[in-house]
Amino acid sequence: MALCVVAAVTYAIAVVAQKPALAHASALQVTTFGCVIGAVVCLPFAGQLIEQAGTAPLSATLNLLYLGVFPTALARTTAGKLGATTYLVPAMVVLMAWVVLGEVPGWLTLAGGMLCLVGVAVARRQPS
Repeated sequence: MALCVVAAVTYAIAVVAQKPALAHASALQVTTFGCVIGAVVCLPFAGQLIEQAGTAPLSATLNLLYLGVFPTALARTTAGKLGATTYLVPAMVVLMAWVVLGEVPGWLTLAGGMLCLVGVAVARRQPS
């Protein structure tokens, strides 16, 4: 549970920090700098990477490439809107679990998913 809170806090810090950085550097430069920081932090796990890279499925490799390209979207939206979009994740997980795993969601799960979707819609709404 503590690691989830740490992940959420550090993600929020990164989103807020990247937006001003994009005002002074290109998306490629900011992304490269973020990747370098991530690589340095992950160095203790380099041995496991070497062991597992050869047997990694293609889907994992494609997901990694997607994660490398996606941050350029930061230059085209506000940090608040981008952060609000992450609330789509719980609703998508419920839908995917229903379709792929056959896990029928309960009424409380559906209500929570709808609440997340309404929150995203409100946060992403254009001011009139």
